[in-house]
Amino acid sequence: MFLIFYINMIELNFIIACFSAFLIGISKSGIKGIGILFVAIIALVYGAKNSTGIIMPLLIFGDVFAVIYYKRHTKWIYILKFLPWMILGVLIAVFIGKDIPESIFKILMAIIIILSVLLMWIWDSVNQKQIPTNLLFSSIIGTLAGITTMIGNLAGPFANIYFLAVKIPKNEFIGTSAWLFFLINIFKIPFHIISWKTINIESFKISITLVPFVLLGLLIGVKVVEKFNDESYRKLILFFTAIGGLGILIT
Repeated sequence: MFLIFYINMIELNFIIACFSAFLIGISKSGIKGIGILFVAIIALVYGAKNSTGIIMPLLIFGDVFAVIYYKRHTKWIYILKFLPWMILGVLIAVFIGKDIPESIFKILMAIIIILSVLLMWIWDSVNQKQIPTNLLFSSIIGTLAGITTMIGNLAGPFANIYFLAVKIPKNEFIGTSAWLFFLINIFKIPFHIISWKTINIESFKISITLVPFVLLGLLIGVKVVEKFNDESYRKLILFFTAIGGLGILIT
């Protein structure tokens, strides 16, 4: 009886992990913001820290697809402004990540995400032309994105806020963020292998089994993205980012 229960739990966990991988594909196809959902789901199966190593190869696989598919729409000027601050954030997270209580970190991160979304909605409603795209804004958001991407692969909301603030069109949004996350995820790999040891042979085996579900999400996601115009897409991003921020609070 116990053996049957254990086998059923393994099967359930794998199904949940497959669904999470599917969401990774959906997210990498251009529907940003739902990334927080797959992070939370897969963490329930493999644990918060171990899940970061399992997710990494899947994220990079999705990044490669997105980079190829949206390569004509990349705006390198925004990557060059944002990437150095993300790198700084990653380096900070490598050294302090283990010392931050997870419960406190998640609460603070969720509050920042939700407040950022509220600010974006306020800026849209008053139709301001001068939105914070200056060095201070990009450095703060970029560093936060770097810290959160290393600790929990949760940089998406902060990057979303930055790209929404500069108001680039939908395809440029997707193409630029695809290259940004591809570069930063490659940069993170050595730290996951050497410092945190969250990527190893066993974790990589799990990642490989989940790749087909990422691909399925990518193929479906690119069709869904085509249905939205720039304004609808912007609202969709803000909605999912807000939901993701609330999701961090309750997971």
